[in-house]
Amino acid sequence: MTDVPSHTEAPAGVVPATPEGFVRRSLLRRLMDVVALPSSRGNIQDRAIAGDLLLEILLESDVSARELCARRLQEMSQAPKRLLRFLALDAPHVAQLLLAENKAFDDADLCHIIERGQTPHRVSVAQRRDIGPAVASAIAESGDVLAMKALLENSQSKLSDRSVELMVAASRDAPALPPLLINREEVRPAHALVMFWWSGPDERRQILLRFSAERTLLIDMCGDIFRYASEELDPVVRKALQVIERRQRDRTAIDRSPHDGLEAAVDAAAIAGMTPDALADIAALSGIKASTANRIFQDLSGEGIAVLCKATGLKRPYVRAFWQALRRTEEDADFRRVAEVYETIAVAKAQTVLRYWNWSLSSAFTPDIADEAPVEEAAGFAGDLRRIDAAASRGVFGR
Repeated sequence: MTDVPSHTEAPAGVVPATPEGFVRRSLLRRLMDVVALPSSRGNIQDRAIAGDLLLEILLESDVSARELCARRLQEMSQAPKRLLRFLALDAPHVAQLLLAENKAFDDADLCHIIERGQTPHRVSVAQRRDIGPAVASAIAESGDVLAMKALLENSQSKLSDRSVELMVAASRDAPALPPLLINREEVRPAHALVMFWWSGPDERRQILLRFSAERTLLIDMCGDIFRYASEELDPVVRKALQVIERRQRDRTAIDRSPHDGLEAAVDAAAIAGMTPDALADIAALSGIKASTANRIFQDLSGEGIAVLCKATGLKRPYVRAFWQALRRTEEDADFRRVAEVYETIAVAKAQTVLRYWNWSLSSAFTPDIADEAPVEEAAGFAGDLRRIDAAASRGVFGR
C-alpha cells in the first residue's frame, strides 16, 4: 500500500454534531486506545488492523481529530508507521507533536517527510536529536535554507560530507549559513576557503584563523619529490606540488617581466592602475594564476590582498600600494580591516590559503562548491587569463 497524500487543511467533510458524529468520535478514540497499547498487551496484528481503520477515519476527519490522535501517539514508538507518517505530514502544529521526539521514525521515514513535506516539517526534522548523515543530506538536497539553518544550529546533528558541500554551495545566496557552517567540525579547508569569497568580514577572519595551516607535515613527507618534479611533466603532480612547496614567488617570471621584481611591479600598478597587463605580471611574479589574482583584486572586501602580500613577502606598505592600484580610498573601514588581517596572519599560513585558492580554481574537486572566475570587464580578458595561466603552468618549477 502506498502512503496517503499529505494535507495541511481540514477536509471538507468535518464531523457534524450528530449521533453519527458521536459514534465516529467514539470509534476514533477506541481505535487510538488499541493502537497505543504497549507491545506487552494485545498482538501486533490487532494493532496494525486498528491503525489501518484509524487512518481511514482520519482521512475524513477534521484537523482537531488528527491533532487529538497525534497527541495520543506522541510518545508511542510502536504505533503503525503509515499512520505516523500520515500525521507527520499533516498541518505543521499537528506534525510537530510527532516529529519533535517520537522515536518510531527511522532515516527512511524522515527522508520521506523531508521530500514530501514543507518548510515547517523539514525544520521540525532538522531539530530532532541525533540527526544522522543520511537525513542531513536529504535536508541539504531539499534546498530549504530555513531547514539547513535549523540543522546547523542542532549541535547533535551529524553532517555528511555531501550535505556540507551542498550547504556551502547554498550559502552563496544565504548569508545566514556561513556563520553557522564555519563553526561545524565537519567543515574542511576545501569548504571554508571557497566559502571565504562570499562570507562576511567576521566569518572571513575566522576562516583564515581556523582553516589555514603551515603545511609542515606535507613539506616533510613530500620534500624529496621536488627534485624529481623539476624533470617531471605530469600536470597533476605539478599542480599538487604547487600547494605544498615552500617558495611562493616565481623566480623565472622575472625574465618575462618588464620589472625587476614583484615590488617594482606593484609600485608601477599603484601609479598606472591595475591594467590587465599589470595583473598578469603581478600574478606571474607571485607564483599564482592570473585568474586567481583577478579573483583577489575584484573582491571588494579586500582581505585576499592581505593574504597575497603576506604570502609573497611583501612589506606592509604594499598593502596600501595595491589599494591605490585598485583606485580604492584608504580612509574606509575595508582598508583598516585588510591592514589588520595582514598583521595577524602568519606567512606560512597565508601561503597555504593563497595556494589553495590557486589550486581550487582549476581543480576538479567539489564542482558544486567551486564557481567560475568572476566575469571580467575588459573584452577578451577571460581568454587572455586562460592563455596566460596555461603558459605559466608549464614553467612553474623553474624557481
